[in-house]
Amino acid sequence: MPDPTLLAAMAALLLVIGAFAGVLAGLLGVGGGIVLVPAFFYAFSALGFGGPHLMQVCLATSLATIVVTSIRSVRSHHAKGAVDWSILKSWAPGIVVGAILGVLVAASLRTQTLQAIFGGLALVVALYMGFGRKDWRLGQAMPKGLTRAALSPSVGFLSVLMGIGGGSFGVPLMTLYNLPIHRAVATAAGFGLAIAVPSVVGFLLVDLPQGAAPPWTVGAVNLPAFAVIVAMTLITTPYGVRLAHSMDAAPLKRVFAVFLGLVALNMLRKALWG
Repeated sequence: MPDPTLLAAMAALLLVIGAFAGVLAGLLGVGGGIVLVPAFFYAFSALGFGGPHLMQVCLATSLATIVVTSIRSVRSHHAKGAVDWSILKSWAPGIVVGAILGVLVAASLRTQTLQAIFGGLALVVALYMGFGRKDWRLGQAMPKGLTRAALSPSVGFLSVLMGIGGGSFGVPLMTLYNLPIHRAVATAAGFGLAIAVPSVVGFLLVDLPQGAAPPWTVGAVNLPAFAVIVAMTLITTPYGVRLAHSMDAAPLKRVFAVFLGLVALNMLRKALWG
């Protein structure tokens, strides 16, 4: 039986992390995963868990929460008629393939390498959030053919290596191809489901060494973290949404971009110098 003091400390940290991630998701429209992965890493490290497999647990547990939140989000957006089902249906197969490849790669990598990947990609997301412009375009319609065949697996693959859903890559991609932002956000929630479901199934089958993960971890998914985070985000996301409607979110996004950039740089520092 794990130490009750350890479990209490873990529960307290997870409650705070879940509340923060839920508010940010509602307020800024960012996926919880981009907050959860570094938060899990720092929380589990503070509790004494580390080693070469910790990032796998962080990625897998984050993606498990995305299964639940994506279903809720897709249903809500569908009720408002915002999901572009033609895009979702045509992009989902490639995204699933990329997600499966992502699990195979992530399962073979050590924490230090996954930290470097997360830090580098998070820095790109932060720079886009901070400096991206609404009028940037790569095309007037979502690509098809070879371009879609290349981009859709890339979205799934990169998202799994970061432990995130469809928002961080899917929303910028769709807006760059002239899809209105509200439809991009709604459709990206479906991307998140296509990413999270196959990847979580894969991560549940990962065999980690004894003692390499926090208590009650199945495969690479930590069940207490999953349960607490899902419960807290369901409670606090509506508060973030209300805040978003009562204030200008644009400057807050820039502040979050700075915050994310600092987190990314710290991840890169740990990956390079420990």
